[in-house]
Amino acid sequence: MDISTTTDVPPSASPPSLTERKRAARGATRPGDRIFLGLSRGSGILLLVIMAAIAVFLTYRASLAISRDHGNFLTTFEWNTNLTPPSFGIAVLAFGTIVSSVIAMVIAVPVAVAIALFLTHYAPRRLSGPIAYVIDLLAAVPSIVYGLWGALILVPHLRGLYGWLDTYFGWTGILSWEEGAPRTMLAVGILLAIMILPIITNVSREVFRQVPRMHEEAALALGATRWEVVRMSVLPFGRSGVISASMLGLGRALGETMAVATVLSPDYDIHASLLNPGGGTFAQNIASKFGEASEQGRDALIASGLVLFVITLLVNGAARAIIARRKEYSGANA
Repeated sequence: MDISTTTDVPPSASPPSLTERKRAARGATRPGDRIFLGLSRGSGILLLVIMAAIAVFLTYRASLAISRDHGNFLTTFEWNTNLTPPSFGIAVLAFGTIVSSVIAMVIAVPVAVAIALFLTHYAPRRLSGPIAYVIDLLAAVPSIVYGLWGALILVPHLRGLYGWLDTYFGWTGILSWEEGAPRTMLAVGILLAIMILPIITNVSREVFRQVPRMHEEAALALGATRWEVVRMSVLPFGRSGVISASMLGLGRALGETMAVATVLSPDYDIHASLLNPGGGTFAQNIASKFGEASEQGRDALIASGLVLFVITLLVNGAARAIIARRKEYSGANA
């Protein structure tokens, strides 16, 4: 008897469409997922709307001020909005903001990275915990407290440093001192470095903690010293994180107001030496003049705020570009 064996093959189901696959990948097939997706998307759109509203407001008020400006807004050193017509410019403010922030970054970033490496790879646990706690406390100190400390303690004790710098490096012109009050851009830069140090340290410390143990153990197994492990494994892995931490600190340095206003004695002029009074910053100028400014004076201050807004956006954009170019060091592909 012939026995024929037949196998019933179920009809193949049609493959899901591209839209269905995207929806399933997003998890948008359940009501709770759809609600969460909508809230997340709405939050992102709301943030963009707020940023656009700020930009439109600043641009409108700035255009009113610049249209009445008798001087060149980008190159004029003077800031006098009470004249008829007013004459004001941001040359001195831009110079002071950039110089003080650069000084702060040059001082703070190496120290912060060194502290973060010490806490994560060198210090014993009983020592790293208290130090990290103190650094966290420093990040919570208000700006005005830093400003008062800088004016009453830091500035008077800078005379010795200024004299030493003038004696040995005054020939450069950048570090020459005329025996004036130490309320200068260098004092502001040192104070800003102290203020942004906890931010950069804390973020860098958390990044260094995420380094895979396998990377460090492999380097040690090959006979690397502890410093070679840090140089070959820890620093390349945390490079993008350190850049992000530095940009956070730079953002605070660019926009710091009360501490700078308390320490600096601006004369709205650009000096080659960092040890002589002069300059000013956008935030300090806005804080010191906004309360007593007229309507056109406030528009002028808002115009300077627009420039600071654009500088901040450019800095963050540059940081994102640097991080994107260094994805291979972020550890994402490890």
